[in-house]
Amino acid sequence: MKTLITQVGALCAFLIGTTLHAAGHGPIFGLATPINPAAGWSLDVSQMGRAYAGGVGSMLRAELGYGVTENFKLAISGPAVFTSERLPPARVSAFTPMGGDFEVLALWRFHRQDLDVGKRFESTAIVGLLQPGPQRAAGPGPGFYTAAVTGLASRSNYVWLGSGYQRYRDGSGIVSYSAVYGYRPQSWRTDYPRWDWRVFGEMTGEIYQVLRSSTHQVFAGPSVLGVYKNYAVSAGVQLPVHRESSERVRFAINVAYFF
Repeated sequence: MKTLITQVGALCAFLIGTTLHAAGHGPIFGLATPINPAAGWSLDVSQMGRAYAGGVGSMLRAELGYGVTENFKLAISGPAVFTSERLPPARVSAFTPMGGDFEVLALWRFHRQDLDVGKRFESTAIVGLLQPGPQRAAGPGPGFYTAAVTGLASRSNYVWLGSGYQRYRDGSGIVSYSAVYGYRPQSWRTDYPRWDWRVFGEMTGEIYQVLRSSTHQVFAGPSVLGVYKNYAVSAGVQLPVHRESSERVRFAINVAYFF
């Protein structure tokens, strides 16, 4: 009987870990492929900010996601802008814009190839709509967002490459791209009741286009993700590799709950 209980407990822990890994966990700045499991809900609350010469812009953003199927997810996010910044619009987090816009996203994992146990190659397409909120930091009118990301995920290594485009009704737009590498050491691969950790190196780039001018910026930095039962905590910071504005640093903290 004791052996049976131990086996059942181990199986439950494995299933929890597998479900959580499939529930949209990934880097905090760059694009990634994971999707919520079918009928799985997620609630993310993110604190994002950008520091520049003269001040810091910060905001809190909440996102509610639902896995319609194991390969299709819908999400809606809304902001609470604390301090707006005098900087070009950006997507500090690939899945939520930095600013006062509300956003609805649809994510479709249209390709998945299992290469080995716990190792897969997959691709996800994203489309979304943006609507200005009541705060002054909202974007210049309604807009849309589209992106695609592909990559390899295993129990120890993660690699994702993605690109997106955000455009507003006034003709301005953001071309974005990201490259992410993640590593999960053997000693960190633990299940509940212990934390399961991984680290990422993230590079993101943006070209903000308005009228006949453009601003190009590239940022890079580390982030960390920890999973505990049906909770996930991630945080990261990025510094400029190339910049054409006064922006000096980006930071983000995210807490997620899956149910």
